Amino acid sequence: MMYAPGWMLIAVAVCIFCSISHGRDLDGRHAASPLKPWFDSLKSSKGPCCSDADGSAVSDADWETKDGRYRVRLEGQWWEVPEDAVITEPNRAGRTMVWPVYNRALGGVLSIDIRCFMPGSMT
Repeated sequence: MMYAPGWMLIAVAVCIFCSISHGRDLDGRHAASPLKPWFDSLKSSKGPCCSDADGSAVSDADWETKDGRYRVRLEGQWWEVPEDAVITEPNRAGRTMVWPVYNRALGGVLSIDIRCFMPGSMT
């Protein structure tokens, strides 16, 4: 019988948790936002984005289009945004946002799975 490495089990657990969770707002600061229901409903082809509390705003200098694809700079590296992670509905928040899932084995190489990406207005 073959067992999956520990990091693989952790990555699978994180993906499952994020896909079934309804986002988090631990301190309640986003609960009264008029955009909260919209953020909670956001999803890409990869599934629910979780919520605004789980996403990160990205400055204009940290995202771009190259060869017709989006790229985003996270942890000092450029990462290609998978086409199925792009949110295609209009951006009501205005700012660029990304919902990354970080995978790093102890002492290992960082990998990032971009679950959702919502381009902003670049203003």
